[in-house]
Formats: sequence, structure tokens, C-alpha cells
Amino acid sequence: MKKGVSESKMSSDLGHNKNYIQHITSGKSNPSAQELLYIIDYLNVSPSTFFDEGEKHPILAQKIIDSIKDMPESDLLLLISFINRMKDGKV
Repeated sequence: MKKGVSESKMSSDLGHNKNYIQHITSGKSNPSAQELLYIIDYLNVSPSTFFDEGEKHPILAQKIIDSIKDMPESDLLLLISFINRMKDGKV
């Protein structure tokens, strides 16, 4: 849902019948390990993000992680400082 794709569209995109993802989300079936990796890749999140049930916004979190991977250390330190200020309500 967070990706904005229907279960039938995702099923089709992954090369399965239109009910494939619906059967997984309803608990009627489980994907193979390989299919699970395809699903995670389709959602464009890391496996750890996919399985983190405490993650409120996994797709947004992954976008942030992808965006900062190549940043210089000095920019990362500034970003951390800014995030901490936001959490403290000082921004």
C-alpha cells in the first residue's frame, strides 16, 4: 500500500497470477526464499527494513539511507546534528 501499487499489479509485475500477493498477505500461502527476495527488491527496501515491524515508514527510511550513502562524513555529522535538533524541538 505504501508503494502505491495494488496487490494484483504487484503480482503481475513479479510474473504471477493476479492473486499471488493477496494469498501471501492473507496468510494463505508463503513465498519461496527466492520469491521473498524478489518482493523485497520490488519494494526497494533492504531485507532488514522489510522485517523490522517497528519501522513506521520503511520505504521512506530506505530512500533516506540510499540518499546519504555517498555523503562525506562532515555532511553526515551535520545531518545528525540537525536530526537531533529536530527531535529536541529546537528547529
